[in-house]
Amino acid sequence: MGKKGKRDKKGKGAEKTLAKMEKKVSRRAKKEEEDLEALIAEFQSLDAKKTQVIESSCPPPSPRLNCSLCAHPERDELILFGGEYFNGQKTYLYNDLYIYHIRRNSWAKLDIPNPPPRRCAHQAAVVPTAGGQLWIFGGEFASPNGEQFYHYKDLWVLHLATKTWEQIKAPGGPSGRSGHRMVACKRQLILFGGFHESARDFIYYNDVYTFNLDSFTWSRLAPAGMGPAPRSGCQMTPTPEGNIIIYGGYSKQRVKKDVDKGTLHTDMFLLKAEGTGKEEDRWSWSRLSPSGVKPTPRSGFSVASAPNNRCLLFGGVHDEEEEESIEGDFFNDIYFYDIGKNRWFPAQLKGPKSERRKRRRGRQAEAEAAGEEELQLPPPQGPQEIVKEVVAEDGTVMTIKQVIPGAAEDKDKSASEEEEEEEEGGAQPVEPCPRSSAMVAVKHGVLYVYGGMFEVGDRQVTLSDLHSIDLHRMDQWKVLLEMDPKTQEWLEESESDEEEDDDVEGAEGGEEEEESSEEESEDEEGEQQHPAVQPGEAQAQYMARTEQYWLRLARSHMGPEAKDKKVLKVAHAMAKTFYEDPI
Repeated sequence: MGKKGKRDKKGKGAEKTLAKMEKKVSRRAKKEEEDLEALIAEFQSLDAKKTQVIESSCPPPSPRLNCSLCAHPERDELILFGGEYFNGQKTYLYNDLYIYHIRRNSWAKLDIPNPPPRRCAHQAAVVPTAGGQLWIFGGEFASPNGEQFYHYKDLWVLHLATKTWEQIKAPGGPSGRSGHRMVACKRQLILFGGFHESARDFIYYNDVYTFNLDSFTWSRLAPAGMGPAPRSGCQMTPTPEGNIIIYGGYSKQRVKKDVDKGTLHTDMFLLKAEGTGKEEDRWSWSRLSPSGVKPTPRSGFSVASAPNNRCLLFGGVHDEEEEESIEGDFFNDIYFYDIGKNRWFPAQLKGPKSERRKRRRGRQAEAEAAGEEELQLPPPQGPQEIVKEVVAEDGTVMTIKQVIPGAAEDKDKSASEEEEEEEEGGAQPVEPCPRSSAMVAVKHGVLYVYGGMFEVGDRQVTLSDLHSIDLHRMDQWKVLLEMDPKTQEWLEESESDEEEDDDVEGAEGGEEEEESSEEESEDEEGEQQHPAVQPGEAQAQYMARTEQYWLRLARSHMGPEAKDKKVLKVAHAMAKTFYEDPI
């Protein structure tokens, strides 16, 4: 009784501390979120002008991060929504919707009226109800300089059969957050963790919510037992029995003023649904101790459900944090977790079947010629590190480290399977380059990997390539869409750029073209949101003085590829709407 009482008291103390921190972060974030709310509302009003559903063939999506990629529950399609892109100076956010047609290897853009606001780092889950539904919760909206954030707490559903968006307004849901995880499991959505960040503070969560897909109601669970520490970006996998597995993730804590320390979590937990699993007191946490070869510590990895009662982990990055810099090692490996056996093991590519036969015949001929009764196989090797260098157009040398796990002993495999894998160990197949934050989805047992990013010093390369691999055969990667990282534009930030960012702080996106010094001086006369009307100033003069502000705003909404004429037209419309009731 004494130990249990101490544990309960400790748990309640942690809950009180978390509640205090949440109030503190919420209070400080309120002002900056109010600033961004005005812009979000403006973008939504523009989206509301769309009245027709338009599906059109298009080039592949532009490079982006932290979007969602889901497999259509009924069709041979993948669905991509939202995301962000950073070019070195500005951050762009998206709420566009793309469909990838698997059989045709082609993309289509789907414009649907009243979509969710622009966001990244949200979560999406699909269910087969009524021809298929795509559910989206949370995420964040950021200022172009990446210093202001608005965290969503809204819930949306895309009805795939009718091609309509619907916002579901149900009370009692999670607070605004991004980096959380959400899965569909037995007629409910289950959400765990995430974080909320303001300009000066941050908080990580380890709470669990369920959303009933029949009654459209939220419930906050209070599982028994000791659960995971607060974190974001973890692996969350449902089991056939309706349980949930949590692995890894990332969190940080403030060790002193303006100094934060990050933590890579490598622990694993089971959230078990006891009985019906629908009541708050019928869930419990327990810690898992899996066997096998576990993934090396990392963040930014991608996860998906795999065939044969397995889930998989792809890529990620391990950051070496120093006082004033962070160096990251990026990965492109795959690890499988066998849910039934509670065992991790690294994936091994087998290579094309024809090459396997040639290698096997060659080995047999050598063995016969030497008179050997049994071929002596080399012992398993440890992880190998391959260093690749890519030279960009501006002369920047980008070094990419690729870690290939060594062949692990697997007692569950037959001798012939082990022999094949050893024979194939020398092959160097085409693979996606090492990356973090890639988007992954599995359809018909095939894994699709889209985009992601890697860093070289202060430079970030955002990818838009597409690869696939058959998880049953594990023979070789297929390149469905290539991208040359050397061609990606990267704008170095300068002092004048920082001043310009301050002028438009709170606005989403930004234009990439440089402005003249005269325009910059005009911008500096204004405040962060928009310049105030000076006494006795005519409305026409005022609107002309703020024209550059609205042009930047329109450009951020329409994207860098939009024509100047259309951007100018939208800018004037936005300004006119804002000043219909002048001060």
